This record gives sequence, structure tokens and C-alpha cells, in this order.
Amino acid sequence: MRKAVHILLIEDDTMIINFLSLALKTQGYELTVETTGKGGIEAFKNLNPDIIILDLGLPDIDGNDVIIEIRKMSQIPILIVSARELEQDKIMALDAGANDYITKPFSMGELTARIRVMERFISRMNSVDNEQDTLSFGDLVIDRERRRIFLSGEEIHLTPLEYKLLILLATNHGKVITHKQIMKEVWGYQETEDPKGIRVCMAGLRRKIEKDTSDPKYILTEIGVGYRFTDN
Repeated sequence: MRKAVHILLIEDDTMIINFLSLALKTQGYELTVETTGKGGIEAFKNLNPDIIILDLGLPDIDGNDVIIEIRKMSQIPILIVSARELEQDKIMALDAGANDYITKPFSMGELTARIRVMERFISRMNSVDNEQDTLSFGDLVIDRERRRIFLSGEEIHLTPLEYKLLILLATNHGKVITHKQIMKEVWGYQETEDPKGIRVCMAGLRRKIEKDTSDPKYILTEIGVGYRFTDN
């Protein structure tokens, strides 16, 4: 029998705790609940969960500080569930190292769909090292050893920046990558107020790997935040 996925829920809202506890356990997940940030960090250290669901508005420390502390130790998938709905709040959490972000109120269907993406991420990371030579996503094949890209069996040619951008997104498939993270990893800049350069590079990349740039299959836009490479 397959081992149940262990989720650590760090949340102080009793109604949400009760709702998620019932719903997630019914779907076969193992659940541990902590109501403070410091308690959540200690539970992570002691229990080695598979996924963390984290609220930002905790009674002792800010949820972003929890992300930062956990990222010093692990790349465990972290899903933010928060009432903070401003674009800047989402960017701050994702830049701190969260994998995904949904706002309250939310549907259970949406939450479990995000969890399934994280399960696929875990499965791929467990079965194949992130530095593997070949990445395959449907018709798109990335040969990292030879730095060659193939779409439906035909080789396509990318500029150096387009290649770096594709590799960053593909090796973090299913995770939202913010503009700030892209500028740091692809261009080498720590800060950016104008993502115009990213948009230009992204447009060029999409023209080469997407059959329909108005309805992209591989690289999805998170408006105002960044981009996500499909995990399908």
C-alpha cells in the first residue's frame, strides 16, 4: 500500500483547521496541525512532512518568516493559504520560497488540485534528480547535456537568455517563479522594478515552443507575479 502523504498545516483559525482536517483526512492524507509559526517550524524539524500548508497571519511570527526558516533546511513544497490578497503579499511569499499561493475563501477542489501538483513534484524529484540530462514534457524535450531543445521531434534554437529562462522554469515545473527570481537567476540582477526585459524574452521563447501563444501549453502567466511551467 502506498504511504499516505503527510501534510503539516500551520494555521490558527479553528474553523479552517476543522474544515481541512476533516476534508484532507477523508481523502487519505495524514495531517499534523500547528497553530503557531514557531510550533510549525519545530514540527517540520521533528516530523519530516511531505507538504506544508501555511497561513501568513500567525499569532507569534509572520508566515513569511516561517518560509525563510524552512527554506534554510529544505525544499519541501509550501502552499500558502492566506486572507492576504494583495499582489505584493503574494510576491513577497513566493520570493521567500513558497511554491504556490491561494487566497481565502477557497474551494476544497482548488486546494486539492494544488496539493496534487505538489505531489507530482515530489514524485518526480524522488524518482529523477533535478539535474537530470533530459527533461520531457509532452512534445517538448530538453536535452541539457547537449543544450538542445526538441518540439515534436524537431530541433528548435533558443538564444542564451531564452535557454536559461526555459531551464529555470522547467526544472521548477509546477512552481510559481516571480519576476524577481527570474531576474536574479537569468540576468543576475537582485532587484527589478521593470519586468519589460522578461516579457520580451518570454515572448520570444513562447513563439518558439508554443503552438498557440494566446493559449500557452507550457508556460503559464501568473498575472503581476511571474510565471509557472506546466506540471501536466
